Amino acid sequence: MLQLNAVILFLLDFYIFFALRATKIEFIRTRWFTILWWGYSISLLAGLFISFKFSIPLSVRSIILVAFFLTAVSKFIYAIVLIIDDLRRGGIWVGRLFSRGKGKDLEERIETLEEPLPEVPKKGISRSDFLLKSGIVVAALPMIPLAWGVISTAYDYRIRRQKLILPNLPKEFHGMTIAQISDVHSGSFYNKKAVMGGVEMLLGERPDVIFFTGDLVNNVASEMRDYQDIFSHLKADLGVYSTLGNHDYGDYYYGPGDSPAKRKNLQDLIETHKVMGWDLLMDENRTLKVGNEEISIVGVQNWGTGRFPKKGDLQKAMLGTDDKAVKLLLSHDPSHWRAQVLDTDIDVMFAGHTHGMQFGVRGESFQWSPAKYIYKEWAGLYTQGSSKLYVNTGYGFLGYPGRVGIAPEITIFELVKG
Repeated sequence: MLQLNAVILFLLDFYIFFALRATKIEFIRTRWFTILWWGYSISLLAGLFISFKFSIPLSVRSIILVAFFLTAVSKFIYAIVLIIDDLRRGGIWVGRLFSRGKGKDLEERIETLEEPLPEVPKKGISRSDFLLKSGIVVAALPMIPLAWGVISTAYDYRIRRQKLILPNLPKEFHGMTIAQISDVHSGSFYNKKAVMGGVEMLLGERPDVIFFTGDLVNNVASEMRDYQDIFSHLKADLGVYSTLGNHDYGDYYYGPGDSPAKRKNLQDLIETHKVMGWDLLMDENRTLKVGNEEISIVGVQNWGTGRFPKKGDLQKAMLGTDDKAVKLLLSHDPSHWRAQVLDTDIDVMFAGHTHGMQFGVRGESFQWSPAKYIYKEWAGLYTQGSSKLYVNTGYGFLGYPGRVGIAPEITIFELVKG
């Protein structure tokens, strides 16, 4: 599907390019315009190909995909403008065929039609002015949602409610609530008051348990220095449980290899979880007890398909959970679900990682994002057999400092015995 879109975009490039070249706008007729036009288009298509064929950072991939779709929308709208104008000009041509040809034979009519249409019509603006001004308007259209995404949506936290119906749920846990946040990416924040507002919104729900599913930072533990006190406010009667994401290991700052500085950074981040009162699960599990009944909370280190770290050991994390009626798994990357989790008796996996690409549409009955072309499960609840996966679209942002159509998410789950 995406390949088809790329072909369509390339055809639109040809149509718009030669329509612009037919005008009398001097810069458009220069070599520099040709280089800029085709350089951008070819670079964008090359980036699209690289995004799907090679392993590149998710933030870079997100920027490429968002740029591709915004460019496609702009050019599609501009093509419609051009088509309307070409239809208008075609109507003039047909009108000349029948109105100017009265009393003339066919050969004389054709000679009349060979005269070019006027660049400046008797009424209105020239074609060059029309294309230039409409082009500026159309090119500016994508900037409106992008700017709005920074100004208004970056910290526009939304609560999404989801019931989890579990046949084996012990009666004592019926009605228990769980709050989930994911992908804080504290290194991207620039508004402490807004971040605290989201924390207060979560606390206002008074959940019994809180889950955090990875990517506390972009690169280094020190990014939490200004936000540690804020997230320390997250408390719940039955505890706050967390796990690590791909960004938490420092690979994108120190490189994929081992080093003393990288090891110290990870230890500093682990200590940050501890100081905030979060129980960080690194390939281990905890027993949650209410009354005389118990369920398991399992947490693994990051495990993702492709180039993403495969540090998690699910079998190790599940040791000692065989006798628990329900097992809830915290695992950052949703691709882990199909790769390994579906082969176990995990009841629900809680994930994040995708951010919903921070761009798309998400309603009650319909959702779309470029993320769907990378991840089969990218936002919301998925079910296969008796296993469930929920993908949270994230609390923070990475790369582009905002969100368009995919709001930062706080999820409130209610466990229901079904």
